Amino acid sequence: MIGNNDKKMVQEYEVEPGFRIVKLHNKEKTVQDFYKLCDSSVIQLHFGLNDTAKLQFNQSSYSIEIAENTSLLLYNPQKDLPINLNLNPSAKLIILLISIEKFHSFFTLEAGLIHFLNEENKSKKYYYDKELSPNEIVVLNQMFNYGLHSSLEKLYTKGKVYELLSLYFHEADNNDVQKCPFLEDEVNVEKIRSAKNILIENMINPPTLANLASQINLPLHHLKDGFKQIYGETAYSYLLNYKMEYARKLLTSNKYNVAETSFEVGYSTPSHFIAAFKKKYGSTPRKYIKSL
Repeated sequence: MIGNNDKKMVQEYEVEPGFRIVKLHNKEKTVQDFYKLCDSSVIQLHFGLNDTAKLQFNQSSYSIEIAENTSLLLYNPQKDLPINLNLNPSAKLIILLISIEKFHSFFTLEAGLIHFLNEENKSKKYYYDKELSPNEIVVLNQMFNYGLHSSLEKLYTKGKVYELLSLYFHEADNNDVQKCPFLEDEVNVEKIRSAKNILIENMINPPTLANLASQINLPLHHLKDGFKQIYGETAYSYLLNYKMEYARKLLTSNKYNVAETSFEVGYSTPSHFIAAFKKKYGSTPRKYIKSL
């Protein structure tokens, strides 16, 4: 079991009273367990960054998987929810633990945007899972891979935590499929998700939007509007962000150089890739790797 005092695998900070962050990284070759008491007054936000982890409930009678690049929000005011995690080898996870009082203070004026903060829902349990946006993934990686002196770690982490929360609830608001009557149809939602998967699978030579619409059997304007409604950006913006994040992972693995990475994500010349990478991350690929 990963112990709370194992600094190599667990880092926990108090961001401020009523608000804590836990960073987990299983560096062992076997599944590791993590357990933490958590009472009913706390909202749990789990962010899966690498590999998978499983949350166990009711003496492991059932579990929820937190996959790579996904998030899970849990809140149950009627029952304590201790955190009982099984982390696969190489799994990375960030958990935000926020008391409901502290959470309300963040969104006093915007409570109507957060579904479980309104009067009707405040005494009900709430569960919400979603894929992470490329911007959220970038921030989460920055929280693990920073090049600052250890004395600045807590300050840096605090800033990134608030940036992450802003992105998370902005995306959640954008992705509320009930805003678009067309997307209330689950079949249409699945078609949009299929379109996203097709783009990712063919990122080196992606289809045109007209061809993509034909493949999933949707009118082109429904594809454009639906994709932006679900993922918060246009199809090609999403693909570009995905390619940059995929490239960043290849570079940090130390198995690919810049030219090879450029080819893997579909750039004909490294110079075009370097320009796109610099625009996304603020530095060239080589400088970015050195900073880590």
